[in-house]
Amino acid sequence: MNQDSAVAFAGESRVHIALAVTDLERSKAFYETLLGASPSKERPGYVKFEPVAPSVNLTLNQVEASAASGKTASHFGVQVKSIQAVQEAAARMQAIGAATSTEENTTCCYAVQDKVWVTDPDGHKWEVFVVTQADVVPVPEDVAACCAPATPSTPGSASTGCC
Repeated sequence: MNQDSAVAFAGESRVHIALAVTDLERSKAFYETLLGASPSKERPGYVKFEPVAPSVNLTLNQVEASAASGKTASHFGVQVKSIQAVQEAAARMQAIGAATSTEENTTCCYAVQDKVWVTDPDGHKWEVFVVTQADVVPVPEDVAACCAPATPSTPGSASTGCC
């Protein structure tokens, strides 16, 4: 198995959900109770949960109330264990004509990742990603852009979005 992931988790993949929240502390308390788990990572404006059951990578990303505009789901994803799995997902999406955008060695959400972005028919943004470095300190401009999915373009094109 091609093990490129810097993060261990059960199985070969798990769901990732990124939520835009206006009150980070209140949301953190809610999800601690709902999941029965403490955060695995906390940074300014960012909290991450990685419980074993349910197996999920849930991130809370603080936004101003005006930025939320009633939309709380930032994007969804599937976390995988290898760069090869990211490439295979990109190939599957491109084979059905879906526009994708790829990112390699991108610093986002306090980690380094390789990923592919795709948008479903209803406009929901999805990423398939592998974490290659689990905990890094991003430069300020990376934090400002973090967790904003790239806009998929033509199959196989690169972009600079972030998880």
